[in-house]
Amino acid sequence: ARAQVDRLRENAARCGVELFDLDSPARGIVHVIGPELGLTQPGMTIVCGDSHTSTHGAFGALAFGIGTSEVGHVLATQCLLQRKAKTLAITVAGELASGVSAKDLILHIIGQIGVNGGTGYVIEFRGATIRALPMEGRMTVCNMAIEAGARAGMIAPDQVTFDYLAGCPRAPKGAAFEAALARWKLLPSDPGAKFDRELQIDAGQVRPAVTWGTHPGTAMVIDGLVPEPQDAAQQRGIDYMRFSAGAGVLGEPVDVVFVGSCTNGRISDLREVARLLAGRKLHPRVRMLVVPGSAAVKRQAQAEGIDQIVRNAGGEWREPGCSMCIAMNGDLVLPGQLALSTSNRNF
Repeated sequence: ARAQVDRLRENAARCGVELFDLDSPARGIVHVIGPELGLTQPGMTIVCGDSHTSTHGAFGALAFGIGTSEVGHVLATQCLLQRKAKTLAITVAGELASGVSAKDLILHIIGQIGVNGGTGYVIEFRGATIRALPMEGRMTVCNMAIEAGARAGMIAPDQVTFDYLAGCPRAPKGAAFEAALARWKLLPSDPGAKFDRELQIDAGQVRPAVTWGTHPGTAMVIDGLVPEPQDAAQQRGIDYMRFSAGAGVLGEPVDVVFVGSCTNGRISDLREVARLLAGRKLHPRVRMLVVPGSAAVKRQAQAEGIDQIVRNAGGEWREPGCSMCIAMNGDLVLPGQLALSTSNRNF
């Protein structure tokens, strides 16, 4: 790891590429710091060597993950050969109930269309429910478009987007912002635009969700029952999780709780954690890791006293990064342990 970091520093310095190093006050997960700095903007094409690059689509950018060889090609040429994707419009109408989050919404959508339902498509999330989401909620939705098999997920920019970017340090300022705003307002899909496929979702049907298996398509309402397996893969998932078909999971003893990742490691997520933990103590068997998605999120959370609430409850307050999402720094769920995680994958 040290050799990789050293080589990264050398290459960045040699090529004049800005590096948010380990001592940078702006460091963090790329899908968190790009938006919060204002580097992510509507109309951009953004690629990165990580599948959850789709997060940036929340700003009306075309953003998708690419492989290592493609990263090298982009760095060398600024070009990337692609096939035109099909388009899928997912319109969400209605109002989300109290206690229902953007994460519940995207898990519901994936549960409806499956982990292959978006394969070959770029998804545009639209409708009144999507418009009512703050930017951090929109990022959560687009982040997990890839878990439905999509190439990318997008939300058309609107006033919520513009207001968010107006406060970002790297966004355009003054006259440059006004000029950018004029361009950004031209980006939404035309009224009556045709899509290859369209899907309607009723927000009133969305409830707090968990997954019972080993892929995000196994989402169910938190007080639901594990379904009867329809194939060998589902049976393997149930067996792996040590659940039983026809039984609920609410009340199952939990060993590990992880709050963080590029899906749910932003300040709004940590505020919700603090709200739930305030004045409470974790069960002695539970290890809880709370990991800010960036140094800026960590500073803001600490200014609000969230770190102390986590520690007082018996949780661990960690440095910004990916942590348990990719088993970084030895942050592991051990064999036989049951974890609750805010990350985007359960496999």
